Amino acid sequence: MGRIKQRFSGQSGQFMLFFAAVAVCGFSQSVVDATLNNFLAESFSITEFQRGFMELPREMPGFLVIFLSALLFFMGSRRLAAFANALMALGIILLGLYSTSFPVMLLWLFAFSAGQHLFLPLISSIGMEFASEGKAGRRLGQLSGSANLAAIVGGLVVFAGFTYLGFTFTSSFVLAAAGFLAASVLIFFMTPDEPRPAKTRFLLRKEYGLFYWLNILYGTRKQLFITFAPWVLVTVFHQKTQVVATLLAAGGAIGIFFKPLLGRAIDRLGERFILMAEAVALVAVCLLYGFSRDAFGETAALYVTCACYVADQLLMSVGMARATYLRKIALVPADVTQTLTMGVTIDHFFSIVIALVSGWIWLTVGYQYVFLLGACIALINLVSASRVRTR
Repeated sequence: MGRIKQRFSGQSGQFMLFFAAVAVCGFSQSVVDATLNNFLAESFSITEFQRGFMELPREMPGFLVIFLSALLFFMGSRRLAAFANALMALGIILLGLYSTSFPVMLLWLFAFSAGQHLFLPLISSIGMEFASEGKAGRRLGQLSGSANLAAIVGGLVVFAGFTYLGFTFTSSFVLAAAGFLAASVLIFFMTPDEPRPAKTRFLLRKEYGLFYWLNILYGTRKQLFITFAPWVLVTVFHQKTQVVATLLAAGGAIGIFFKPLLGRAIDRLGERFILMAEAVALVAVCLLYGFSRDAFGETAALYVTCACYVADQLLMSVGMARATYLRKIALVPADVTQTLTMGVTIDHFFSIVIALVSGWIWLTVGYQYVFLLGACIALINLVSASRVRTR
C-alpha cells in the first residue's frame, strides 16, 4: 500500500486516481440509470404521481447536502468524496437486496442519493484543483469524457446482461455497488486535503446571485428529464430496460468526443455563449420530447423521443460552464467548493417542488405539458444566461 501511495503522490498521479474514480463511478451510475425506472415500474407498479412523489426522498439529500457536508467537515473534500462513493455503494446494494416494500425501498434510495449528491459538487471542485489558469473547462471536459466512456461500458453490460446473461435488477445493483466501492478506494488513495471549518460551508454571497439563479433553473429543468424522460419511454412507449441502456450507451459514446470539445469551447467561447446555446437547444428538445407523438406517427415519435433523450444527456454536461463561471467570479478560491455545494442545496429545493407539480400535471392534463413547462424554463434560462459576465 505504501508503494501505491508513493507512486501516485505527484500532481499527475493524484489526477489519474481521481480520473479513474470518476470513470468507475460513471460506469456504476450508468448501470443504475439504465435499470432503476424499469425496476420501479415492474416491482412496485407505481403511478405517475407516485413517481413524482418519489423525488421527495430521492432529492431531499440534494437539499440537505450543505448540512451534510458541514456535519462531515472534518473529512476534507477528498475523504468526503471517498465516503460519498461508499455511501452510494451501501445504498444501492441494500436497494437491490432488501427492498421488501415501497417505504423500505425509499429508505435505501435516500441513502444512495445522499452519497450521490455529496459527490456531485466535489467532482467539479476537486477536478478544477488540477487545472491550470484558463484551462478549467478542458480539465472538467476530460473528467466528464472519462465518465462517458465508462457509461458506455455500463450501458452495454446492462444490455448484454438482460438480453443474454439472465441479469436481474438485483444483480445489476450489486454490480453497480462494486463499482462505487472501487471508486471510493481510488479516492481514498489520494492525498487528503485540509478540512475547512463547518461554518464556512454555509456561504451565501450576493456577488454569486446569478450563479445561484442559474442553478435553480438548471435544477428544475434537470428534474423534469431525470424523473419523467425515462418514465415516458417506459410507460408511454413501453420500452424495456435494454432500450434505456442502449440510449445511455449511445449518449456516452457521443459524449466521449462531445464533452472534451465542450470543455475546450467553454475556455475559448466563454460561459455566456455556451449557456445561451444550451438554453436554445433545450427549448427544441423539450417541445419535441413532449409533442412528437402528436406530430408524428408512433414509430417516428419513438425515434425522435430517443434522440431527444440522448441530446439531453449531452446537454447535462453544460454544468461545467456554471462551475467555471463560478471559479472566474469567486472572490477567493476557497469559495468555490462551498458555493458549488450551496448551489446544489438551493437548486434541489426547487427540484423537489417541480417534481411534485409535474407529477400532478402529468396526471391531470398529460405528460406533454410537463415538457412544455420545461421549454418555458429553458426560455427563462436563455434570458438569464445572457447576463453572464466574467473577468
